[in-house]
Parts: sequence; C-alpha cells; structure tokens
Amino acid sequence: MGPGPVDAYPGVLRAMSARLVGQYDPFMTEAMTQTQALFRNVWSSTADACVLVDGTSRAGIEAAVLSLVRPGERVLVPIFGRFGHLLAEIAERAMAEVHTIETAWGQVFAPSAIEEAITRVRPTLLALVQGDTSTTMLQPLEEIGEICRRHGVLFYSDATASLGGNPFEADAWGLDAATAGLQKCLGGPSGSSPLVMSDRAVEVVRSRARIEAGIREEGDPVAVDFIRSNYLDVGMILDYWGPRRLNHHTEATSMLYAARECARVIALEGRDAVIARHALAGEAMLAGVRALGLTVFGDVAHKMSNVVAVEIPDGVPGDVARAALLTDFGIEIGTSFGPLHGRVWRIGTMGYNARQDAVVTTLAALEQVLRRFGFAAPAGGGVEAATDTYRGAA
Repeated sequence: MGPGPVDAYPGVLRAMSARLVGQYDPFMTEAMTQTQALFRNVWSSTADACVLVDGTSRAGIEAAVLSLVRPGERVLVPIFGRFGHLLAEIAERAMAEVHTIETAWGQVFAPSAIEEAITRVRPTLLALVQGDTSTTMLQPLEEIGEICRRHGVLFYSDATASLGGNPFEADAWGLDAATAGLQKCLGGPSGSSPLVMSDRAVEVVRSRARIEAGIREEGDPVAVDFIRSNYLDVGMILDYWGPRRLNHHTEATSMLYAARECARVIALEGRDAVIARHALAGEAMLAGVRALGLTVFGDVAHKMSNVVAVEIPDGVPGDVARAALLTDFGIEIGTSFGPLHGRVWRIGTMGYNARQDAVVTTLAALEQVLRRFGFAAPAGGGVEAATDTYRGAA
C-alpha cells in the first residue's frame, strides 16, 4: 500500500506465467498489435505510435527525451518534486540545454507560470511530470498542450505514477509524447514502459533516423544527427512494432503479456470506471487518515487520487513504525525523498489495491501501530470514516 510498486492484478500474474514464444512467432506479433490497441484506450489516443519500451518507466522517459531532443536544444522542466529533477537530469544527459523552474514541494504550477517560462526560455521541449509520487501532487495538464502549440514547443509528460488512476487525455490535451510504467495504477510489475507519440513528435524522431548497419536495407535513412542511443531509439522501436517488423531487440515476452493484461483489465472494467474506482479509494483513504488525527501534506486540491502523504506525528519513529506495519500486519507503506524523507508517510491506493477491503485493513493496522507508539488515534476512527465514504458513494 505504498506509492508503488503495488500488488499486481491476479490476472496479470497469471498472464506472465503463460508459455514463451519467439519474437517471430505470429502469436507474438498479434499480441503486440493487441497491446497497441489496448493502450490507445488507456492513453485516450488514436496515435499510431503507441508501443512499449522494454525496461522500467525510466527507460521510457529516456527513450522519449533522447529521441526528441538534439544536443544543444533547449528543454524546460518545471520541478515540483523528485521526478522533475529526474527529467532535468535525463535531459542533461541527452546534452540538452536544460532550464528549470521550481515551486515548493506540495504545490503545482499555474499554467500562466509555465507559459511565462516558455516565453522566456523558448525551449524545443517542455518536459513535465503529471503525478509526482514524491509529493503526491498532480499537475494539471489540460491547458498546457495549447500553450505549447501556440509557442511551437513539443509537450512531453511523464505519467508513470498517474496513468490509469487519474484522468489522462493524450489527444485532447495536446500531448506530443507521454510515457508511464506498469507498477502503479496499471497494476502490473515494473519492467515495461508504455509510450505514445503524436504525429508531430514522430516527424522529429524520423528526421533523426539511423537504422543499424546489420539490418539496414537500401534506401534506409542514416541521419547525421541520429538518436544517441541504440536500445532507446524510438524510431527503431516504432519500426519493430510497425508493419515492417524490423528486428531491434528480443521482445520481453512475459512483460508483453503483463502489459497487455494490465490494459485489458482497464478495457473490461471501463477506463472511466477504473479512474472512478481510484478516486473513491483515494477519497476513502484521505477521510480515514484525517479521522485518525493525521495531518495531510500538500495542496489537497491537487493531490493524486492514488496516493496520499501524511505528516508523521511528533514522537512517532517513522521508519520503525513502518517496519512494524510491515512485520506485524504484512502492509507496506512508503516514506519519501529529499526534504520529505522521514517527515511524511505515503500511502497508496492504486491498481488492484484500489478497493475497499485494502483501504480499511490498512487504516485498522495503521491505527494499531500509531497507538503502540503513543499517538492517541481515535478508536476505529479511520475505518469508520473510510467505510462512510464508500457507503456515501453507494
């Protein structure tokens, strides 16, 4: 019940145990095609460029940034938590000229602040985290795409922690690229990164195309300013997933099965229904921790639906209490990073765990641990508040 990874859907675990097939087997290519269609639903996009990057969510981030940004081009990164710093670092490693703006952890950016920075910096790419689990804040994206289009800027978002549990409208919001991971709201294991790109972004990628010599055919492009990674070259990944099926790497079969099942769960339950389930679980957990007398960190109006941060009460040893929760109750919650390490606990309600029994069991256990360390949590308060939230929704 931490900020991720979380328990996977049972169906995802079953899918991963299926028989392996080779990368040229017709079933493999059919599974890839099905996965693309399923993830277009998850992203709310009709983009042709909808694929998986084999690797954790960070591999998806690097693939997007390295493929879209040429050395020396400007990248603007608004930072409101640890993972904004990560985007800036990855852009620096891509040899971009990186510019940042920052706001206090626990807050988000107004669109006007981002537009002012775009006007001043004039970047090629805006790289913006949607949901930063380090602070639990959800950056509104609805107005950012239109701002980027007016200024001729590509718009990329890291939706690792938010996709599937919070609204995300890739096409309607004007995203040029977005990446995620399976291990949060999508309810799978870490190790595969869904990626979607607009036609405008694909044009940039194609303009930097270089197909490796061992599989290059006559007429294939060899750009001078080619993408400076082989494995994370989105152009070659698109050729691998596209009609040409040009061999790039050996597809991670079990992770493909897992990703397909993660997206299939959302299709079967209904994308809006899954987002609503996360919102309800998050609302119930928020009511529960408040009823236990805990202080919620950050601007709650902009909190992610799938994770809440609470201030560790004075006198309660944060890491020791977390260890007790895990040892005695089998429940894991998280601490945080940087200025919030040891100051807050982060409690997730995402994926398979965005359900009533997981929420109330966590609150009951947390109450017992808090009492053990001298915090006067109201008896049954958290469970009652969460249960009332679910009753009210019903």
